Amino acid sequence: MEAADRGNVTFQNGHGNGIQRSSTLFYVPDGIAPWPDQPVRWVLEYCIGFFGGRREIYEKVVADLALATLMRVPMRALSKGQRKRTLLALGLLSPQPILLIDEPFEGLDLRQSREAAATLRRHITADRTFFLSIHQIADAAKVCDRFVLLSGGRVVAEGTLDILTAVARQRAGHGLPTDFEEVFLALT
Repeated sequence: MEAADRGNVTFQNGHGNGIQRSSTLFYVPDGIAPWPDQPVRWVLEYCIGFFGGRREIYEKVVADLALATLMRVPMRALSKGQRKRTLLALGLLSPQPILLIDEPFEGLDLRQSREAAATLRRHITADRTFFLSIHQIADAAKVCDRFVLLSGGRVVAEGTLDILTAVARQRAGHGLPTDFEEVFLALT
């Protein structure tokens, strides 16, 4: 991972410094294998201890993400999907109120994607917000309540699925969008 080199994070009381940012935001990147020589159990428990994580939901997260059989497997030996589920567990177990997840379903098959989406939905609480970066629009519609649609690096629309669908219907010159992919295409 790299340190932030530009951009701003604004909190209710202004711009946050590095300490405030790290105590508020937890980032789950795509495609890394932290501590490659360590088994999954060690990685999860280390992160709970280091970050002061949510030990009370440890067993539930492990069960929800089907990690029980992987607990002794070193991170380097995990498949892409197994590593993704482990990284999602790290995020869910972190104590930060804002969780940023890059491509939460990348490397997961259809069943695993559905189970991961259901797990994320179960772990959203009033004191926790998830920001997901998802390129597969249909996957985003399964788990997200609000959307910010980007095209060419610019925000082109934002809102709930109902709001975005209504705007897409207003813009559609031919046929009405029937799914979220068509809504996206109509708005970008």
